[in-house]
Amino acid sequence: MNVIEAALHQEAQTAAFRGVFERMHAATRRSPAVERGIRLARLDALAALVHDNVESFVKAISEDFGHRSAHETRLLEIFPCLEAVRHNRSHFGAWMKPQRKAASIWFRPGRARVINQPLGVVGIIVPWNYPLFLAISPLAAALAAGNRVMLKMSEFTPRCGELLAGLVAKYFAADEVSVVLGDAAVGAGFARLPFDHLLFTGSTGVGRDIMRMAADNLTPVTLELGGKSPAIVGPDYPLAKAAGRIMVGKLLNAGQTCIAPDYVLVPAGREQAFVKAARAVVARCYPDMGTTPDYTAIVNDRHFERLQGYVVDARARGAKIEPLSTAAADATRRMLPPLALLDVDDGMRVMQDEIFGPLLPVLPYRDLDAAIAWVNRHPRPLALYCFENDAGRRDRVLHETVAGGVTVNDTILHIAQENLPFGGVGPSGMGHYHGIEGFRTFSKQKAVFYQSPLNGMALFNPPYGALFERLTRFLIR
Repeated sequence: MNVIEAALHQEAQTAAFRGVFERMHAATRRSPAVERGIRLARLDALAALVHDNVESFVKAISEDFGHRSAHETRLLEIFPCLEAVRHNRSHFGAWMKPQRKAASIWFRPGRARVINQPLGVVGIIVPWNYPLFLAISPLAAALAAGNRVMLKMSEFTPRCGELLAGLVAKYFAADEVSVVLGDAAVGAGFARLPFDHLLFTGSTGVGRDIMRMAADNLTPVTLELGGKSPAIVGPDYPLAKAAGRIMVGKLLNAGQTCIAPDYVLVPAGREQAFVKAARAVVARCYPDMGTTPDYTAIVNDRHFERLQGYVVDARARGAKIEPLSTAAADATRRMLPPLALLDVDDGMRVMQDEIFGPLLPVLPYRDLDAAIAWVNRHPRPLALYCFENDAGRRDRVLHETVAGGVTVNDTILHIAQENLPFGGVGPSGMGHYHGIEGFRTFSKQKAVFYQSPLNGMALFNPPYGALFERLTRFLIR
């Protein structure tokens, strides 16, 4: 396709999804209220879409990655997708009911309440690392809240995107849910649509661009970004147990997880002991890493080369590279065995960027004050992991650091709790979803005050006289 053909193709794509948006937008303005039965039917359709096509999604995602562990896809995408739909389906009826609020004492017997209304049309920009879960989970929340939804899938996972687009067209009306495919230029056009809310999951840098694009329409955004999520191993916590749980969380999806442990802080002098324990975990979980179907490939050549570049840069700047497996990297298959990096510092690229791969810097800390200070000197992370049995030290970490979410004595698991809000803070994101927080994110909470037939407001009407003065003096006493 030449430049002119590409431009015409992109123009046609843009016109197509703008037309879909306009039809959805018009439908939401004609019928802003969406009854419970319609929402229930849409959630049931979403559950069926996932449940009836499990093996197709497993195959498509694996093809997109070059190889993705089928077991990981079922555990990390299929199960949480269905769990998100089930949770929303079970609770949205209660969430959508108006909530009674106590009216201010000065305005009684008037009454107050909050009515939850659908926002209208929600846009969701989906990343490549978990292309199904990070589409379906926010989609379930948006549908539970009564919205119509457009999904922009990543160009790095085209097979999953094409499969989902075809299935959405089968299970939903075109003005209920729609999928947009295309490259970054299509994504930019998508972000510039005047959505009633836009949710983006991806890198911090692209998140800034998305926010700028959305600002032209004053579109509110939820940004689920990344950053460098630390794991702190307490001085008395069993090192082998910590290494086991950190490495399992790190190597899911070959580290291509936004809340994967990005680096580990261990008590000074125990770095090599941690590396030894981590090596034992890798040998136990992936005894034949060079050929195992359980270990996932790096998604594409660009990201494989990026990760190799981190290693080259770190070694050149004085880092010590510790292989955690006897297997060798295979650029043809994009299989990158895990590596630990010692003697790292902030001047290295691996300590500046979100790693998003199976590289794990291991840093020493002198005492808990120093570990907390290290975390607080750096941008606030999406996740933090604290391995500590001492309640006092554990609570210090929880209260003296700020992170999007925390799992104590394990990794990753806070994202699987549908009753907990999921979201970042500062450079790792803004806004929340999951459970009722997703329902609230995609709803307008409308404040309503019902005036009573018997009320004293006339006492405050002009012309203002002596009684008004006495009343206002009493109110502001």
